[in-house]
Amino acid sequence: MELTQAAVDDLLTRLGPGDGHMYLPGDLDVHELTELLGGRYGVPRTLVLDGFTDPTVDESRGAALLVPFEDRAVTIRAWAYGDRWIATGTARDAEGAERPVLTVAHREVPQPLAVVPDEDVDWMERLKEITGWTRPAQRPDVDWAEMESRLGTALPGDYKRMVETFGVGAFDAYLDLNQEPWADLREDGLLIWAGTEHEDLYCWRADGDDPDRWPVVVRSFDNTKDHLFDSGTARFVCRILVDPHHPYTMARYFDTHWFMSYRVS
Repeated sequence: MELTQAAVDDLLTRLGPGDGHMYLPGDLDVHELTELLGGRYGVPRTLVLDGFTDPTVDESRGAALLVPFEDRAVTIRAWAYGDRWIATGTARDAEGAERPVLTVAHREVPQPLAVVPDEDVDWMERLKEITGWTRPAQRPDVDWAEMESRLGTALPGDYKRMVETFGVGAFDAYLDLNQEPWADLREDGLLIWAGTEHEDLYCWRADGDDPDRWPVVVRSFDNTKDHLFDSGTARFVCRILVDPHHPYTMARYFDTHWFMSYRVS
């Protein structure tokens, strides 16, 4: 069969909204299928490689995807996407032949309350809970001293934890996290730490010597207006993910939230 994004859509539709799996034609290029899925869902997690299952795989890491294959999975790579797990790879069928497979399963994502008191909240830990993040830190060795020296300023601590934890990618496949702040708007007193597919820019108003107190500024894609928020970076992201009353909320589009990784750790 010819593999296109439309063909992938058709296969996923045939699997339905719940748990499901299918063996695919033996001549299908599973590497091409993996690349097509990676193009829309980001970097996959390897659950099974050469018949050996990652011992850390549990329900929070896609274990439900392996149930249909019992001990017959050969190579399985998986993606978290909202409230769904999606995986492809190869497994042995009932006759023992190794064949390409596609499988989906329901994904449980913790749903904390949308609004919590601000006192004593670790917003980065809350962000990990909201997105169901269970991977190890993706960029634990960022040289912040060198970067801050080059930029001529210290950076907010929660932003640095966010980059170290999540690495390259986007929240809800929509809000791209910059791995280094952009200085394009330095003349306006702004540093850009993220952006959306609609080309809105998420910045800090870099006023004062304490970056942890910098407010967040959203500059619209057409540069016609700035919205100022008295909020730290991680707190701001938590709010737009789950607070339906926030002016930049993503809660109206997604019931569950995730971080789409673009790069292997």
